[in-house]
Order: sequence, then C-alpha cells, then structure tokens
Amino acid sequence: MAQSTDSSARAHEDLLALLAWYQAVGVDCALGREPVAWLGSEVRVPGGRFDWPQLTEAGPGAAPQSQAMPRVAGGGAAPVPRTAAPGQRTQVPLREGRSPPSARGGDHVRTPPARFATGAADAVETAARALAARVGDLAALQSALEGFEGCALKATAKSTCVYRGATKASVMIIGEAPGRDEDLEGRPFVGRAGQLLDRMLEAIDLDETKVHITNVVYWRPPGNRTPTPQETQICRPFLMRQMELVEPDVVILLGGAAAKTVFDTAEGIMKVRGKWREIMIGSRKVRALATLHPAYLLRTAAAKRIVWRDLLALKSFLQKKQV
Repeated sequence: MAQSTDSSARAHEDLLALLAWYQAVGVDCALGREPVAWLGSEVRVPGGRFDWPQLTEAGPGAAPQSQAMPRVAGGGAAPVPRTAAPGQRTQVPLREGRSPPSARGGDHVRTPPARFATGAADAVETAARALAARVGDLAALQSALEGFEGCALKATAKSTCVYRGATKASVMIIGEAPGRDEDLEGRPFVGRAGQLLDRMLEAIDLDETKVHITNVVYWRPPGNRTPTPQETQICRPFLMRQMELVEPDVVILLGGAAAKTVFDTAEGIMKVRGKWREIMIGSRKVRALATLHPAYLLRTAAAKRIVWRDLLALKSFLQKKQV
C-alpha cells in the first residue's frame, strides 16, 4: 500500500514538473494528435454554433439573406460544400488543430467561427462601423467590443484588450495584437514586449500616464500569429473611433501590421519606419511615425539603435510642440 502511495506521489510530482516545463518553454495550447481536413464536407464547420445576427439584419450594407450562414437543426451551421454553383460565394472555414467531434465523443469546445466570404466580411465591417459611430467614450467602446461577435479572434481569446494608459493623450501608441500575457490580464503591452516599451518611453520622459496604448486588433490571435488583413479590416472602425476619442497629436505605430493598417499600405516596416506621415483622425490631420515592434527588439538587440533614432524624433516633435 505504501509503495502504491509513493508511486502515485511521484507521478503527481512528474506531472507538475512537466506542466512547469511546458509553461517555461511557452506552451499554452494543445493540438490534436491527427491533422484535420477542415475543407472536407464531411467535417462540421468550426464555429457552427455561433450566431451572426448582423449578417441577416436588413438595412444599408447588410448582407443579403442568401449570403448568411446556412442553419441546421440544433442551431449549428450547415457544412460548407467544397464546390458551389457559378457566381455563388462559399464560406471557407478556418484551419484549426482540433480533432473532429466523432473522434472526441461528440463534445464541443470553443472554436473559431467559419471564415467570412468576401461579401460577408464587408457586411461585418459595415456593422462594426455603425456600432463604433455610436460609441461616445472609451467605456462605451469597451462595452461595444465585448458584445461584438464579428471578429473570429474573439472565439479563441480569453479577454478583450482595449487599451492601457491615459484616456486623453498627446501620444497614442498602436501595436499589433495582444499576446498571451495580455490575453490573461486583459490589457495591451503588459508582457516582456510591453515592459521593454515602458523602458523605451521612460528614456524620452514618457510613461503610462502620458500615453494611450492599444493594438490594431483587440483579441489574441491563436499562437500569437500576425493578424490577417481581414481581421484588422473588421477591427479598423473601432480603432479609428478610439483614435477620435483619445485625440492624440501624434500616433506611433509599432511593427508592420500596425503601419499597414493605419497607413493603408502594403510596404514593409523597414520601408515606412522613421518617416513622418500625416493621417486623418476624424476631421483632424495628425502626425504619425512607424517604428519597429518591441517584440522584434527582444529577438534582435542590434535593431535597438534604429528605434532609438525614432524615439528621439518623437521627443523632438513633442518638445517643439510645447514651445
């Protein structure tokens, strides 16, 4: 009996040690044993149990009823066929590392919604723009985003990360997307990259009380991948409204995803960084500057000297504005 107890205790300790090792190396999600061919018509579309009422509401910009998700008994979405009639749009599901329900005993876990067809994505962006226009302050923006079901990222994220810092600020900083630490805490830039960002700001006499910090998407992409253009397009109306509410004099864009979204360009970050541009925030013209993301600096320390020049340019701009 004692030997059995000792064996159980050792197994428990081994399991705890394994979990600790997983955490240390950054493992934060599980994958299925076998890959799943989500494009196969025999597999239920991921996210079929999610409703998208804004796609079926009548009104300007709304998608026609024929483009809404087909429904089946039980509230789920019907499987998407591999082929469609000429001129008919199809909805292509996201790839997700999850075994089919039949292999998991028919259970259902929270999975991303099906990928939008082009027309449906436009309808969701229109709905997002109408919702963002009604927002009167940042608290209302937070509430609107928490109730918004138009972005597939929300289905796999724990938290909606809207901002940290001042509600009104001369400097607004926009990054790419929340990471693991941000998703757990519900605020942007609180992990290692955020800590480096705080030190960068401190070097030019700025801190959280003087800046407003956010991202181009408000939910963590699975595996910390870069958000897709479709995901940033859907979140863009909320971001633009957030910029109007903060009323910054200068916008700093961290990384390629932020620069491409706000500047509406396909150029890479190395081509656009360090060059002042003007962007429209409502009816105001505001200066904007792109630079490298702090997460990149954690991997490439030699690039810090490049960012330091951009930070000095920001400091010089702020000093001239005060004169």
